[in-house]
Amino acid sequence: MARCIHMPSQETINPSACVRSYPVVERHRFVWAWPGEAALADPALVPDMHWNDDPAWAGDGKMIRVNCDYRLVLDNLMDLTHETFVHGSSIGQVAVAEAPFVATHGDRTATVTRWMEGIEAPPFWAGQIQRANGYQGAVDRWQIVKFEAPATISIDVGVAPAGSGALPKEGRGGHSTSDRSQGVNGFVLNTITPETDGSCLYFWAFARNYLLHDQRLTHELREGVASIFREDELILEAQQQAIDDHPGYSFYNLNIDAGSMWMRRLIDKMIANASGGAPTSRVIPLRVCA
Repeated sequence: MARCIHMPSQETINPSACVRSYPVVERHRFVWAWPGEAALADPALVPDMHWNDDPAWAGDGKMIRVNCDYRLVLDNLMDLTHETFVHGSSIGQVAVAEAPFVATHGDRTATVTRWMEGIEAPPFWAGQIQRANGYQGAVDRWQIVKFEAPATISIDVGVAPAGSGALPKEGRGGHSTSDRSQGVNGFVLNTITPETDGSCLYFWAFARNYLLHDQRLTHELREGVASIFREDELILEAQQQAIDDHPGYSFYNLNIDAGSMWMRRLIDKMIANASGGAPTSRVIPLRVCA
């Protein structure tokens, strides 16, 4: 508990003047709070979002209140094939839905990796690589989506001139090499705080590794990405409404849902552990710092 230490116009402090306090960590321009048992709070459980305050990257973000279960937002981010159908005027293209992908998982993570070789860049990325490097033409594009339990997803995205070496190649000792130096690279950082059973607070930021001192570009990207996410918000809230209208309905998973399925299994496992009294990580983001 945090106790009052000063009361105006009196020397005696009322001992009952106190509020419950929570362990808090400020990291990567976010404030993280641990709402569980204070003795179990571990700053090491704060997800890595260092791109948000790394001097080698520049960017900004916002917070969206979405009227849906927080797991629907995570589903949306784990399966980027939705870009083809929802964001066709900016980052979406048929190649995203048709490209092969690889889904892997660990004890607290799930990752979906997709490479698109020798394709036409979608409008957003065509504009970014031309602005940064003056390049126009076919590109190699990548999307590497990493979920970290309980509710954080970082997405490594970008394009490079086709054949310039961005695609990973097998090197000595089985190690892969990749040269993205001729391309443009961004990280979409997402962390979601459940609010109610049907709403959540969605904190996001977009960081880039090019034109770092162009403040106008930082503003344009923040507002542009916000417009893209507005399209997601409309779909997510429609999904939640459909779920509410059809209680007990059985949904079917496709191959492209592999990352989302692993993500949900990890969350379900954490919830089960918490319900059984076992320690579990419950660190959540409260707000974005300036």
